[in-house]
Amino acid sequence: MHTRDLEPKAIWNHFEDINAVPRPSKQEERIIQFMIDFGNNLGLETTRDAIGNVIIKKPASKGFENKKTVILQSHIDMVHQKNAATNFDFNKEGIRSFIDGDWVKAEGTTLGADNGMGVAASMSLLSSTEINHPPLEALFTIDEETGMTGAKELDGSKLSGEILLNLDTEDDDEFSVGCAGGIDTNTIYKYNQEAVPTNYAAFTIEIKGLKGGHSGMDIHLGRGNSNLWMNRVLYYLSTTADIRICELEGGSLRNAIPRESFGTFVCPSANMDEVSKAFNEISAIILQEFSITEPQAVINFERKEEKPLEMMNSEDQKKAIATIYTTPNGVWTMSEKIEGLVETSSSLAKVIFRDGEFITKSLQRSMIESGKRDIANALKLAYELIGAEVKQGGDYPGWAPNPDSAILKILKEKYIQLFDDSPKIAACHAGLECGILSKHLPNCDMISFGPTIRNPHSPDEKVNIKSVQKFWSFLVKVLEDIPSKN
Repeated sequence: MHTRDLEPKAIWNHFEDINAVPRPSKQEERIIQFMIDFGNNLGLETTRDAIGNVIIKKPASKGFENKKTVILQSHIDMVHQKNAATNFDFNKEGIRSFIDGDWVKAEGTTLGADNGMGVAASMSLLSSTEINHPPLEALFTIDEETGMTGAKELDGSKLSGEILLNLDTEDDDEFSVGCAGGIDTNTIYKYNQEAVPTNYAAFTIEIKGLKGGHSGMDIHLGRGNSNLWMNRVLYYLSTTADIRICELEGGSLRNAIPRESFGTFVCPSANMDEVSKAFNEISAIILQEFSITEPQAVINFERKEEKPLEMMNSEDQKKAIATIYTTPNGVWTMSEKIEGLVETSSSLAKVIFRDGEFITKSLQRSMIESGKRDIANALKLAYELIGAEVKQGGDYPGWAPNPDSAILKILKEKYIQLFDDSPKIAACHAGLECGILSKHLPNCDMISFGPTIRNPHSPDEKVNIKSVQKFWSFLVKVLEDIPSKN
């Protein structure tokens, strides 16, 4: 059975259509044009604002003309990440999805259900001739995953909706009414290099097979961070011999928990057996500690015949390893207002040692502005202590929950009516665009919901088939109950 044969066919076919179009963040021109063509081919009013967001408007169904206008919002970019062993060109190939039991997955890459499912649902409503609905304004934003540029630069004058449905959450029994803000911290430290002595030997270390995942939604799950693992190994080995970094790279995307790290190192040839023994000791310790959360993790050590020409200066390396070791990572504080909600966190997403530069990229998140600033300062000051250049940017606000939201009340009542159960009302520790969009659309009542998605931002991403059916039926029924204009 092919994904296109799943029900509801409209959503799955639109999903496959957009997954055939490469759509990485900051390179969305192809998917932007695809969406413009889609709207124009339906004969609907279709515009593109200055930053690249696409807006497609559809008049109300007969009898629904006096209902409030609803904005259907989702982002058209996706995280492009693949396993190291996967042969795939994101710039040329479409995502290869397949059915695995109750789930749809991709072959060795991210699936794009985040936020392709929301995009496909909006497309299904725009293309339908049978579904009753109020006036619709489908807003497809760009660059959500790497800075929320589309939301930040939105031309709000092009929209008139009073209700915004953000179709970008990951549990079909949950409504999001708030989200974390975030800020990127990027650092560069220029280090001195030395010639590798003739009596030194080379070896490689690779860490792979970690689960990774979304650095906001999954940060509380205790998953391994490949950058921290590699640094821990190096620190341990450095207590046995003069280990030097020649080249190292770990992690991939700013908003994903790093899954892999690879490095080339040297040490005195006479100490190689000691180093190998120490590696076996520390790798066994780490794998045992994470045996439950990271059962597929692998840490490999291999001697290397070809020796690099240069290695990192010893004092610079001590500073770098110490700084990484003390870098805040994971959950910083939990919310005192919402049980079980991470309030503030940080994720060390990328570490590079190459050509005399030690580079890190990390993302700090918080439900409160003061918490975001506090942990961002902790990162900034730690790296400035060793003389690194620190740049912070991509700052975006959180979305404060509104307990008096009218659309929340409508959705709760409809959910109970349809599913004979109460939905979870939550704020999420991730960056939803609602926080930014509310600045452009101050009079808009907003809420976020979607189908069940697991492991977004990683090659293990998957979407539950039954939850897509549930999400679709719920969305259709909600649109029938939108209140009339005042």
